[in-house]
Amino acid sequence: METKLDLSVLEPRVLEAVLDVARSVRDAGGRALMVGGSVRDLMLGGADVKDVDLEVFGVPPETLQRVVGARHPFDPCGVSFGVLKLQHLDVDVSLPRRESKCGAGHKGFLVDSDPNLSVAEAASRRDFTVNAMYYDPLAGRFEDPHGGAEDLERRVLRHVSPKFSEDPLRVLRGMQFVARFGLEPAPETVAICRTIGMEGLPPERLFEEWAKLLLKGREIGRGLEFLRATRWLRHFPELARLVGCRQDPEWHPEGDAWEHVKLCLDAFARHRTGVRDEDLIVGLAVVCHDFGKPATTRFDPVKKRIRSLGHDEAGVAPTLSFLRRLTNEERILREVPPLVRCHMQPFALWKSKAGDAAIRRLAMKVGRIDRLLRVAHADDEGRTVERRGGSSGGEDLAWLAAQAERLRVAGEAPKPILMGRHLMARGHKPSRRFGEWLDACFEAQLDGAFHDLDGAIAYFAGHFERPTDGARP
Repeated sequence: METKLDLSVLEPRVLEAVLDVARSVRDAGGRALMVGGSVRDLMLGGADVKDVDLEVFGVPPETLQRVVGARHPFDPCGVSFGVLKLQHLDVDVSLPRRESKCGAGHKGFLVDSDPNLSVAEAASRRDFTVNAMYYDPLAGRFEDPHGGAEDLERRVLRHVSPKFSEDPLRVLRGMQFVARFGLEPAPETVAICRTIGMEGLPPERLFEEWAKLLLKGREIGRGLEFLRATRWLRHFPELARLVGCRQDPEWHPEGDAWEHVKLCLDAFARHRTGVRDEDLIVGLAVVCHDFGKPATTRFDPVKKRIRSLGHDEAGVAPTLSFLRRLTNEERILREVPPLVRCHMQPFALWKSKAGDAAIRRLAMKVGRIDRLLRVAHADDEGRTVERRGGSSGGEDLAWLAAQAERLRVAGEAPKPILMGRHLMARGHKPSRRFGEWLDACFEAQLDGAFHDLDGAIAYFAGHFERPTDGARP
């Protein structure tokens, strides 16, 4: 296929390196072709292209290392696998490889680099046709042995060959690809995914694909539906239990809790900030926020409606179970569950006309009220009509945002004003009572008893100091 991709969208240093390596390989008698995600993304417009993979044909490993290393230092870690990772650049240069299954999981392969493979043979080891397109950056020519360009145009996700089933991680890659690019999985690809087990995939690899789903997915609900279609929801039972979990049709005409969470995640995707850690924490909280509904959903015969009383608190345990299957990162395990536990609080505090103390204490529970507001906003948008009846129409979120800004607790929890050093400066010696005093003063601070250090010291002196304490007057 003769065409030209607009390589100018690449970062200038990356583009310079790609063309330089391609010329060096050509001069050594071989060809260096762009392959995989960079080709796919350039065909889609190139906005998200951050890194480039080059596959080199017709040049033996020693020659490749010599011609590349002469102008571009590379990390030695991938050399044994035929991969040269250019230092300080998002460019990988590799030889085509043969892979044979020798064990379980995504690492159970014997890898043999072979520069004499044809493009068609090399492409057959790739996962999806849209990732198996090659592009010569010097000649401006495509090689597309599996019809990836047509599939991309038709927005179809199709596996390349029966070898797809050898790597279970590819199912989760399919999950995030359909969400990112609006692809419809081919029936035969869904069928082959149903035959694949998880095979002990390590949490860090699972987490990597879930992170891409949440950070890059445009239709995250589509990605979750891929898991359901391929029957991989069985590996995530907390999500699976949402399927068929009834909701009150007046408040949730979209259907069950599964449909609601998909819509919530699509809403979250529309409002990502681009700050990785923040989006990841909030996105995971949106995934998990209704995990408590299956255990708490009942039909209330008095009110004649479906209710899920206490589902916010009941959702904490399954949230931790889900997260621990993906990661052992302490920050995520610490910061996501409070957002699940408190996701109903914005409406509850607004409705009860809560005071400053309640808002400060909410900030203590969740750490960051601005995150909680993002979760609640996605929850509000995750339905096919606006809330009815006792609905705030979004006024609750605007109100809480304004109060949190006024109290300066939107982006962080309150910090104690009075510290141990202040007590020592007043002549008190460290003792068991220090902790009791400081805790009591912090509670008073949250209640609004004082707002600065002078007020804190005055409060402490009035409540805990006596003349016999030996404190300075």
